[in-house]
Amino acid sequence: MNTKISISRSDKYKDDLIILSDKNNLSWATDFLSESEEAFLKSAAKKEINFVFIPNVDRNVVVQFLKKSENASYHKEDVRLAGNEILQTLSNYKISKIEILNQCEENNTLEYVEGMALGNYQFLKYFNDRKEKENSLREIRVNKSAAAEKEVKDLIAVLEGTCEARDLVNEPFSYLTAPQLSKEIQKIGKASGFSVQVFDKKKIEQMKMGGILAVNLGSIDPPRFNILTWKPKNAKNKKPIVLVGKGIVYDTGGLSLKPTANSMDFMKCDMGGAATVIGSMSAIAKAKLPLHVIALVPSTDNRPGLNAYAPGDVITMYDGTTVEVLNTDAEGRLVLADALHYAKKYKPELVLDFATLTGAAARAIGEDGVCFMGTAEKKVKSDLDESGLDVYERLVEFPLWREYGDQMKSNIADLKNLGGPAAGMITAGKFLEHFTGGEYPWVHFDIAGPAYLKAANGYRTKEGTGVGVRLMFNFLKKYNS
Repeated sequence: MNTKISISRSDKYKDDLIILSDKNNLSWATDFLSESEEAFLKSAAKKEINFVFIPNVDRNVVVQFLKKSENASYHKEDVRLAGNEILQTLSNYKISKIEILNQCEENNTLEYVEGMALGNYQFLKYFNDRKEKENSLREIRVNKSAAAEKEVKDLIAVLEGTCEARDLVNEPFSYLTAPQLSKEIQKIGKASGFSVQVFDKKKIEQMKMGGILAVNLGSIDPPRFNILTWKPKNAKNKKPIVLVGKGIVYDTGGLSLKPTANSMDFMKCDMGGAATVIGSMSAIAKAKLPLHVIALVPSTDNRPGLNAYAPGDVITMYDGTTVEVLNTDAEGRLVLADALHYAKKYKPELVLDFATLTGAAARAIGEDGVCFMGTAEKKVKSDLDESGLDVYERLVEFPLWREYGDQMKSNIADLKNLGGPAAGMITAGKFLEHFTGGEYPWVHFDIAGPAYLKAANGYRTKEGTGVGVRLMFNFLKKYNS
């Protein structure tokens, strides 16, 4: 993460200062501003402006006006966006350290810091002039009156996890092959505190994980199956919660080569689901959440070379199901299917999978939400929906009616890997449901829309967004076993 976040225990404000304020209550101004500055601020408050920058010899003061929305979800998001909005001004004045002081009736300081820190994220690894391109902001200090130390530590954990997920998505395939992804997971695990086990190709072959092996046939790089484990002594749950993430580090479509113009240009993002669960595990471990959580990340690329699997092939999956491959670009569900079957060995309390699975999901609700569906009880789905609103990674539930499953029946095998021309995100979900075997509660998240952006959207920076990490952390932090 580009930005250090800390708690200020002093009430002597020597650093540059951002004061969050309501326009209709500026009584605090006398303590911080001169008479002329206070008069200027009160005049500005009557205008349609969002913030006032007041330069000073000792320190600069930015007053950010926050509007109260009756909708709690919208209000928190507006505060995050306000935190992102001020970044350009801070950069223009080369401000490197800022302290946040909240003078609003409602305390949304941490949401403001969240928007600032995420908006300040940069991926500059491959620039020769990266020092010149770096944003000036280095440290955000939160006044002790605004948040408890544990709250700030949890925020740091989830922001770092989100930025780690963004880094992974932003890495090009020339660096982030499946074996390299495993090394990155091990590095993050060591820094965060979760353990990592990696199955190599020989082990995957011994286990007969046919979905992963089929997709990998066209690649010069071997596949990997990664198991990430966080099991604290004070874990509330006797049975683990399992996260599963699609780890297709690059997707050409295989022999069903992607036909759309420029559609391969950003296919390094097809491991966005893997990035979500890796970032989530990092946040969970750093925050020391009292839950036993396991993440499974099946990983390979999908290429048309060597002895690549072909449309019309029949493959045998890890659970013994035979699948007729009608399109090699529907590969994500094949690797996820093996992982979902593997999850049964843990007798999990709940399984949640994340994947940039279908263009249909993106077409259905765009970049502003996540399609989800599953067999988990209504309480779990309701809690997920609430967390989605809380962090503004909103969820839209789609049905898993049995008729969609009929579309996945093959004439020559148990299943086929492609449904009809409509409801592609649902038929993909029905395919995955088969491999859960009804043995555990399960929810599938298709993050194809918001996982990778071609233009920044507020604090969701261009390219990898790390979507799902904040959602998972919020949900699991409140999870009652």
